[in-house]
Amino acid sequence: MPLRPTCMIPLAAAVMLGGCALAPVDTQPPPEPLTPAEFHAEMQRLETRLAGQCNITEDVLSAQRAQDLRMTADIREVGSLLRGVRSDLEALDRDTSQANVQVAQCEASTESGIDNKELLGRSEWVGLPNVGTYLKARIDSGANTSSLSATDVTTFERDGDEWVRFKLGLNDKDSVVESVRDKWIEAPVKRNVTIVQANGEESRPVVSLLMTLGPIREQVEFTLNDRTHLSYPVLLGRRFLLDIAVIDVARHYLHDRPEFPGGESASEAADEEAADRDDQEQP
Repeated sequence: MPLRPTCMIPLAAAVMLGGCALAPVDTQPPPEPLTPAEFHAEMQRLETRLAGQCNITEDVLSAQRAQDLRMTADIREVGSLLRGVRSDLEALDRDTSQANVQVAQCEASTESGIDNKELLGRSEWVGLPNVGTYLKARIDSGANTSSLSATDVTTFERDGDEWVRFKLGLNDKDSVVESVRDKWIEAPVKRNVTIVQANGEESRPVVSLLMTLGPIREQVEFTLNDRTHLSYPVLLGRRFLLDIAVIDVARHYLHDRPEFPGGESASEAADEEAADRDDQEQP
């Protein structure tokens, strides 16, 4: 049976009321539109945030690349070291026979010298050709520099350079060519050294003089100081010995005394050498 129009009106009203109850009504007002200035500021904030994120990403990538380069370099260095070790091991096998030959050569060193060095006793005769005399010398590897006994040491200037004038510091027992005992000797000063003593510091000049000892003929640097209270007017230290000579402390006068005009012959030194040797060997 068809519905009457009058019955449909209440039904439509009920449907409309039910729909209104199911669909909530938005009561908030819509946001106000942005002004151009606000829109521009918002875009700048977004750009700044994006740029910061890009910079952080770039820094991370740069650090990673640097670490990769360091690791690559370390790996290459380790490989190079391993190749070097392998080469050294191979060379060690090849050089074994050569090492044995070198040891044999060292053991074959003779009394006349070690590694082409002259053998010296603990005391020797030395000559000073430019002064014209021989003197006794003590060979002392414990001393660094060589020393010559001198008195009346006076420095002066010559052609803008420092020179020194002195006499040999000798006592009555010292063997020397008598004519040079009071002879003035002049030489340029190579340098000055400071000696620290119990009573303070003392500056001493250093001169270079030609000296002979057996087959050795060298310019030797001497510190000038008074040694008249000592047994030897000359002391030869390590700087003289370096690459030239070695010492046998159990022996004396392995080389003949040099000869100079006005002095005694070398053959007349034997008795003095024997007496000197006896004095040193006494307890």
